[in-house]
Amino acid sequence: MPFFRRIVLSFALLVLLVPGPARAGTRTVTDALGRQVTVPETVEHVICSGPGCLRLLTYLQAQDRIMAVDDMEGKRRKYDARPYALAQPQFKDLPVFGEFRGCDHPERIVTLKPLPQVIFKVYNIGQGMGPAELQDKTGIPVVALTYGTLSDKRDQFYGTLRLMGRILGTTDRAEALVRFFESRIADLSARTKDIPEDRRPTAFVGGIAYRGPHGFASTEPFYPPFRFVHAKNVAAGGLAGGVVEVAKEKIVAWNPDVLFLDLATLQMGDQASGLHELATDPAYTTLAAVAKGRVYGVLPYNWYNTNYGSLLANAYFIGKVLSPERFADIDPVREADAIYTFLVGKPEFAAMDAAFAHLAFKPVPLAQH
Repeated sequence: MPFFRRIVLSFALLVLLVPGPARAGTRTVTDALGRQVTVPETVEHVICSGPGCLRLLTYLQAQDRIMAVDDMEGKRRKYDARPYALAQPQFKDLPVFGEFRGCDHPERIVTLKPLPQVIFKVYNIGQGMGPAELQDKTGIPVVALTYGTLSDKRDQFYGTLRLMGRILGTTDRAEALVRFFESRIADLSARTKDIPEDRRPTAFVGGIAYRGPHGFASTEPFYPPFRFVHAKNVAAGGLAGGVVEVAKEKIVAWNPDVLFLDLATLQMGDQASGLHELATDPAYTTLAAVAKGRVYGVLPYNWYNTNYGSLLANAYFIGKVLSPERFADIDPVREADAIYTFLVGKPEFAAMDAAFAHLAFKPVPLAQH
């Protein structure tokens, strides 16, 4: 696009889209940063910036409106734990407008044809260009979003789905998603909440990824699947939230009845992963769960932000392991595929399992490692 024409186009868009009272054919929304953003009444072309943003668009069944992607979508490595990307392989062939984690290139965005009508941006302060600056440089309304969680920030997650749904005209789907998550979490809780304390085995999950892979000592004190099924997480007491590293000596002292291994750790390679540690480290081999073969692989969930479907799928499997009588009617693999089908349009458990050495939802054969 010639330079002069680009300047004229950007100026015209800026005049039309500057926040203010809604005009004919537009409406004003309040984004996650409290900004008033004027967007078109009908939105057919968008881009999604920031970790997990495109996942949420896929959940809302609006993936056909995406015009371009960040370069994460073109990176297909041996390991990939993003069901939305597996289910929507066309993303990797779309034009690239920026780099992963929200590092946008405005000069690429303004050359897209047709021009996006809205930019959705999952924004983390300090990562990439801010929403206001990106809007100023492109002349396109930028709606800042918070990603939320399925635990203490569930309202933020639901609020983001509803805001995106309002802008996209998919409010019914947004409400269906909220009902889906609420009903699944309620089902998991109802199956397990009345189990007597002395009948709950202790558990620990290790190998959880955070900004890259980690060894077995990487865990999450408030791991949502444990909370959904009222598991006795030995790492829960006295530790901070989020992903943390705990001392190996603590894990040995806790000596949990059951161990779960987040298979994201396999990215570290055969000689460094949590799987290798459990099989060869003299401290870990003393654990009762290792000796009894009570170590189970679970799906990676923290992969370009939280994979909400994988958290639910893991919870059903973990519930089946810890309280089999309460999950007698559940086949965890079929349940995972039902969850993925509802959220991303396809049953992707087999692809996820294959990407992680076929170790998901089964005992981990430590003797082979």
